Amino acid sequence: MLLLSLVALAAPVAAFADASPSPAQTANAMCAAAKTSMGASFATTYGTNAAKSNAFGKCVSSHAKAANDAIQNAAKSCKAQAADANFASAHGGQSFAQVYGGSKNGKNAMGKCVSQAVQSAVAAQAKASKAALKSCKAAMKADKAAFATTYGTGKDALGKCVAAGSGSK
Repeated sequence: MLLLSLVALAAPVAAFADASPSPAQTANAMCAAAKTSMGASFATTYGTNAAKSNAFGKCVSSHAKAANDAIQNAAKSCKAQAADANFASAHGGQSFAQVYGGSKNGKNAMGKCVSQAVQSAVAAQAKASKAALKSCKAAMKADKAAFATTYGTGKDALGKCVAAGSGSK
């Protein structure tokens, strides 16, 4: 798990630009966006016990499935767009390669399409994590006993709630 986290940290989000991102890159980007949007609550949400320094790695691990799903869904969507006979008419007369390809021959169009779709999914996941955090804090404040029954009383209870509410697990 630590190795996956380190690999994810080393994978730059900028790599999304020309090729389809990997699940590790996507999970890393989801956590970077969540960390930005959640602020100080990020470490509390994803850290456990005294290991708040490992919060980013725990976040990446918890978002692995969502990252993989985002890539698969993006690839399906882009393949459908590329196969759509009416694509050009819906995009100002431009072909799939012209809309998404940056090179003269448009060979990187599929990778760019997937990359753009994944970036949208990353932004949506960050928004969902922030909303889930707000909801979880309100639920915890409103009824501590019910919250504890559902998510436990450990240091990771808030993280469990956010994961359940944001779709990351």
